[in-house]
Amino acid sequence: MTDQSHIPLAERLRPQSLDDYIGQEHLVGEQSVLRRAIKSGNIPSMIFWGPPGVGKTTLANIISNELKRPFYTLSAINSGVKDIREVIDKVKNQGLFGGNSAVLFIDEIHRFSKAQQDSLLGAVEKGIITLIGATTENPSFEVISALLSRSQVYVMKPFTAEHMHQLIGRALERDELLSQYKVTIEEDEALLRLGGGDARRLLNVLDLVVRSGGENEVVITNDYVQSIVQENLAVYDKGGEMHYDIISAFIKSIRGSDPNAAVYYLARMVEGGEDPKFIARRLLILAAEDIGLANPNALMMANATFQAIERIGWPEGRIVLSECAIYLATSAKSNSAYAAIGAAQAKVRETGNLPVPLELRNAPTTLMSDLGYGKGYKYSHDYENHFSGQEYLPDEVAGTAFYHPAANKREASVLEWLKKAWAKYGYGKG
Repeated sequence: MTDQSHIPLAERLRPQSLDDYIGQEHLVGEQSVLRRAIKSGNIPSMIFWGPPGVGKTTLANIISNELKRPFYTLSAINSGVKDIREVIDKVKNQGLFGGNSAVLFIDEIHRFSKAQQDSLLGAVEKGIITLIGATTENPSFEVISALLSRSQVYVMKPFTAEHMHQLIGRALERDELLSQYKVTIEEDEALLRLGGGDARRLLNVLDLVVRSGGENEVVITNDYVQSIVQENLAVYDKGGEMHYDIISAFIKSIRGSDPNAAVYYLARMVEGGEDPKFIARRLLILAAEDIGLANPNALMMANATFQAIERIGWPEGRIVLSECAIYLATSAKSNSAYAAIGAAQAKVRETGNLPVPLELRNAPTTLMSDLGYGKGYKYSHDYENHFSGQEYLPDEVAGTAFYHPAANKREASVLEWLKKAWAKYGYGKG
C-alpha cells in the first residue's frame, strides 16, 4: 500500500468516471445533454461556472478519461500566454485538427487577462483545441465575449445535504485510510455546516476530524467536530475556504452601517490576496440592493470604484475600496428597489404573460392602427405638470403597488408625491 497520508482526502477520493460522480445531475445525469456529448466524444468548448468544491476540475478529469484525445491542463494562477502558445504549438505539430482536436482545461480562467484569453481564440475558432474553462466568477464579466460566444456555459450547483451524506459515506467506506477507523456519526450538523456545499472542504474537515484523535474508534458529534476544527483552523482553511465567509461578513457589516467592521473584513481580504474586482463587484451589488434610492449616489460611487480598480489594481486599489466601503457603510439604507423588482417578478410568475394594454402599444402599420393600437394613449407632456394619471398596468393587475418607499429622507419626499399622484395604489394607507 502506498503512503497516502499526506494526500488530501478530496484528492484520494476523486472519482474517475461519470458513474462515480456525485452531484450536478442536471448536467451529467442519465440522458442529460452533457453526458451524451461526453459519451459520444464530441464535446463543445465549455465553461464550468460554480462555487468552489462542486466538481469542476473532477468533471474535467473525467472528460479526459472518457475522450480518446490528448488532454492538457493549465492553471490561470501560474500560466501565461507563453504556456498557452506552447500547448497550441504542440497540438499543431502533432497534426491534431477537427474531430481529433486536443482538449485544454484551464482552471480559474477568470484570472486570465484579456490578452491571455485572446491568445486562445484562434485555436478555439479553428478547432485546434476544445477549451474547458473552470471559474467561480460570472463568465459574463470575466470571459471575453468572443471566447464566451464560442463556448457553452454550464452552471454548477452547490452540493445538497443528500450529496454531502453520500460523500461522507463513500469516504468512510472506500478511502484506504479512513476505512481503517471505526467511525460512528451521532451528529452531523457541524460537518455539513462547515462543508457549506463545498465537497473539498467537507472531505478535508472529515479527514481532519477522523484522523486527529489518535484512536481507532471515533464518535463524531457537533462538539467534537468544532473542537478539532478550532484547534486545527489553519489545516483545513489554508486553501482559502474562508473566502465566502469573509465576503459575507464584509457585506453584512456594510449593510449594518458599521464602517469599522467593514474595513476590518476588507483588510482580511486584502491580506489574503483576494481578487479586488471580486470585492468591487460585490460593492456594486450592495449599493443597488441595500442603499438604493435612499442615496442613488452610492451606485455611482461603487461603479467609479470598480472602474478605478480595473485601472490601478493592487496595492493602491485597497485605498479606493476602503473609501467606497466606508461611504456605503455610513450611507442611509433602503432595499425598496430590490423589494419592488422581487414583488413584480412574483406577480409575473403568478399571472403569466398578460397582454399589454392596446393604448400603450405602438401602431407602425395601418392594420395595427385600425385594431386600436395606441388609441387612447395620453401623452404625459400634454398635461399639467407632465402627468396624465393614466393606468399603465394590464387590467388584471391594475392598481398593484410593487414599490414601497423606505423610511429615509429622500424616499419620504417620493412617498408624499406618490400619495398625491397615485392614490389609487394605496400609498399612505395603513
